[in-house]
Amino acid sequence: MVVMVLMIIAAIAIPNLVHGKMRANEASAVASVKTINTAEYMYNTAYPDVGYSSSLANLGSHGSNCEQPSSTNACLIMDEALTSGIKSGYIFEIVGDGNKPTVTYTVSAAPESAVSGRCSISSSQSGEVRVSGPNAPNGGGDKSVGAGGSDGCE
Repeated sequence: MVVMVLMIIAAIAIPNLVHGKMRANEASAVASVKTINTAEYMYNTAYPDVGYSSSLANLGSHGSNCEQPSSTNACLIMDEALTSGIKSGYIFEIVGDGNKPTVTYTVSAAPESAVSGRCSISSSQSGEVRVSGPNAPNGGGDKSVGAGGSDGCE
């Protein structure tokens, strides 16, 4: 009887823990995208001849000790997990426009798996952070961070 009660409690608690972890990962991804936007703004200001960085690694230490920052190791993001491109169950990527200097970029964060998150997060040089939910038709359902919605992404 005791085992049965414990199994019922576990059946109720485990899904809530998984969803809580997913929401925490999604919130972390939004915060990381905002951090990348801030670092990109600072990078563009510090290296106007380069423009925006097209590499997460260049926004970090890139293996240096940060005594002499440069365009390839700007030391603006000191979170090694984020500059590696994988953090809290999300994969981060920056894509520049290919121009010299780079005048536009897009940063995106996608869940590594179905249990690490449900929402994709993106932003650009405008600084507006967009969240795409899984329950919208055709993968759409983009909304700005802070906008309400019922697609499972907050």
